[in-house]
Amino acid sequence: MGRVRTFAELVKFEHSLFALPFAYLGSFLAAGGWPGGRPLLWVTVAMLGARTGAMALNRLIDAPIDARNPRTADRALPAGRLRPSEVLALAAGSFAVLGLAAWQLNRLALELLPLALLTLVVYSYTKRFTWLSHLVLGMADGWAPFGGWVAVAGSVAPLAFLLWALVALWVGAFDILYAAQDLEFDRSHGLHSIPVRFGLRGAFRIARLAHAAVVLLAVAVGYAAGLLGPGPAVAGAGGRLYLAGVAAMAALLAYEHAIVSPDDLSRLDAAFFTVNGWISVTYFLFTAAAVLVA
Repeated sequence: MGRVRTFAELVKFEHSLFALPFAYLGSFLAAGGWPGGRPLLWVTVAMLGARTGAMALNRLIDAPIDARNPRTADRALPAGRLRPSEVLALAAGSFAVLGLAAWQLNRLALELLPLALLTLVVYSYTKRFTWLSHLVLGMADGWAPFGGWVAVAGSVAPLAFLLWALVALWVGAFDILYAAQDLEFDRSHGLHSIPVRFGLRGAFRIARLAHAAVVLLAVAVGYAAGLLGPGPAVAGAGGRLYLAGVAAMAALLAYEHAIVSPDDLSRLDAAFFTVNGWISVTYFLFTAAAVLVA
């Protein structure tokens, strides 16, 4: 059990909460209601495989950097609690599970698998050469709702791309905030990030603008899904529920930015882990309810 806990800590298994609700969101919107138990089962398997594999590979690739950073030196790999071969096996096995899930879903999901894997792998190297690494991480996580949509629809649509953009900006912006704590380390070791490129105050401004854009994209999703628009849909229960979800998301994002600032990063973990978990769950629940009653 100790080894299991070490592996779970390595990949922050509990933080799958960030991605799963958005994958389910894509599935519910593609189905226009309940997508069915089988698609949701394989979407869940795919997401757990994708996230576990990506995190394990990221930890493996970044192990030399983590060993030099006082904040991350106690992680399992640099501290010697796990061997690189074990972490590589975990990554390979997880990606194999992702492949199995894609095969069980539909042909398009399987055809898109190499592109998804490429994004998940490339992200781990981007901070070595570009300050846009946060956006690449967002694009990787954007596969969650996009994949959830493809899993049910077996095709792509403009709404799927809107969901991808929403999650990409949401994740990229809070990753900018999270990178603020490593500003001095990244500068001294030649690593790239938006805080390094624009300074803390500039990075926080960019993150706020990106999260404002997330709220606007959520409104656009409502229109594209037919939950918002002229006529009875606006006044209907579905439209009201969806707007309540968007309002809750906006309030949580505002709270996230209220508890951290360039001058005070002490509550960064609360903003990064707790608040973002609530955002993903809240937005999904309100949207799923809106789709079901619309």
